Amino acid sequence: MEVQETRVQTDRVLTIPNILSMARLVGVPVFLWLILWPEFGGPKSDGWALLVLALSGISDYLDGKLARRWNQISSLGRLLDPAADRLYILSTLVGLTWREILPFWLTAALLLRELVLLVMVGILRRHGYPPPQVNFLGKAATFNLMYAFPLLLLSDGSGWISSLAAIFGWAFAGWGTTLYWWAGILYVVQVRRLVRADAMAD
Repeated sequence: MEVQETRVQTDRVLTIPNILSMARLVGVPVFLWLILWPEFGGPKSDGWALLVLALSGISDYLDGKLARRWNQISSLGRLLDPAADRLYILSTLVGLTWREILPFWLTAALLLRELVLLVMVGILRRHGYPPPQVNFLGKAATFNLMYAFPLLLLSDGSGWISSLAAIFGWAFAGWGTTLYWWAGILYVVQVRRLVRADAMAD
């Protein structure tokens, strides 16, 4: 989660926020298995998949809040939290695209943004900088997508609830994708400034 730079950072591993982030990571393959089970002859388990997503969202909120409140912000937590976010987004994209709930073009747009960010991280490392911090815009994009995906999964049915879920799901997906790319562009601008500053210093 986004944190103030003035807060003390610890190297402790076994903190409550880190344990919550680790639990979120464990939930990724569980969620993917639940969402894809019908494709391999198993029963439809969308309800359980939605529950895993909901618990992930709750833990995502709690780990950052508790880290700040209890002064347990850690180097590991700064890595685990965005990693869990991205893995949930990736697993949801795979599952929903496989089940043809999401169109391929939307999946490609989100994955391309991740590829751009990986390239930026590589450039930063080559210049001796750590990966960029998660900013508010990136977090807002993730929250929008985390709302969109369960709603789109819920829309894979019939009745007024599914129809309503589709409307709100696609609204969140549109905003989330736009903000996701906006945050990505800001990262690119940030990396470019750092690299240019290094070149001028040399």
